[in-house]
Amino acid sequence: MKVYLDNAATTPMDPEVLDAMIPYMKENFGNPSSTHAFGRKTKTAIEKARKTIAGHLNCLPSELCFTSGGTEADNMALKCAVRDLGVKRIITAATEHKAVIESAELLKQRFGVEVEYVELDDTGRPSIQDLEARLQKDIPTIVSLMHANNEIGTKIDLHEFGSLCRKYDALFHSDTVQTMGHYTFDLSTLPIDFITCAGHKFHGPKGVGFLYVRKDVKLKSMIQGGGQERQMRGGTENLYGIIGLGKAFDLAYADLDGHIRHVQGLKDYMKEELLKCFPGIGFNGDTSAEGSLYTVLNVCLPETENNKMFLFSLDLKGIAVSGGSACNSGASKGSHVLTAIGSSASCTSVRFSFSRFTTKAEIDYTLAAVRELISSNVNA
Repeated sequence: MKVYLDNAATTPMDPEVLDAMIPYMKENFGNPSSTHAFGRKTKTAIEKARKTIAGHLNCLPSELCFTSGGTEADNMALKCAVRDLGVKRIITAATEHKAVIESAELLKQRFGVEVEYVELDDTGRPSIQDLEARLQKDIPTIVSLMHANNEIGTKIDLHEFGSLCRKYDALFHSDTVQTMGHYTFDLSTLPIDFITCAGHKFHGPKGVGFLYVRKDVKLKSMIQGGGQERQMRGGTENLYGIIGLGKAFDLAYADLDGHIRHVQGLKDYMKEELLKCFPGIGFNGDTSAEGSLYTVLNVCLPETENNKMFLFSLDLKGIAVSGGSACNSGASKGSHVLTAIGSSASCTSVRFSFSRFTTKAEIDYTLAAVRELISSNVNA
């Protein structure tokens, strides 16, 4: 049996998404910037997809700038805020995606931007009190805090943090890559300036996403060489990727409540079964239904001599999981997220991440494999 439980890294593309994309790979291939019929047809399709996505998010189509994914969108938000909006300070967290942390540190080195890291609790949630204390310093600021952590699943209240930023006239950016397509967003009322999206996190294509930029925030292009995306991103659009992204949005929001019930049920079931079998097992981050991403469960395994081989052993059994963020694959250092929340260095952490295509049979197969591996390690 093959079981894929690494959906926080990427998800399988929905067959309906692929079906929507194929005509734009074969027949409808015109350059959207061309004025002839071939170009007009594809330009119209891009704008239809933009309008579809905007409808799901309750924002203006013009507020969406298509990008190559979440990493580019995060980079664009922070770097353009410094260049175009007079930002002199970035407040973020040590648990953010490297696209945010490394961009912030680069801006610090090159342009002298102040970078501050907000305090975290032991679940990795930023302290709203510490953030408010920092915001009282009168300096042009952008706050960048992710909606839900990609490794441990801890989630923040965007309205609460956004409202605080508004109170102190700070810009607010949130990496919503893990939550886009998994939660509803009303961007007409949400106090936020920038959010991000990557289509491959909710059964869409890789290599496409967007940056939402609130209508009264004016940015210049980060990529020169063309006037595409309303002068915000030069370069020929990822035509069939954008078509696929629009279709992925339709599918994600067609029965979102049903998807949430299904996936949350699988997560709760797996957590309960692990606790029954291994009383000493632990979990990284907030695992409550209210305070965490329902697609992620980060498990701290009981310490045994063979834990270093645990992921490899699961892989041999056909089970794909992660030891943390996929962006750290092959790195010699451990997870910066687990380090930031003070997780034990001796703890072997495994991230199980689910999608609407995950089945209970797959969870049962995985639980049986985990029981077998841990029992054999303990008895070795």
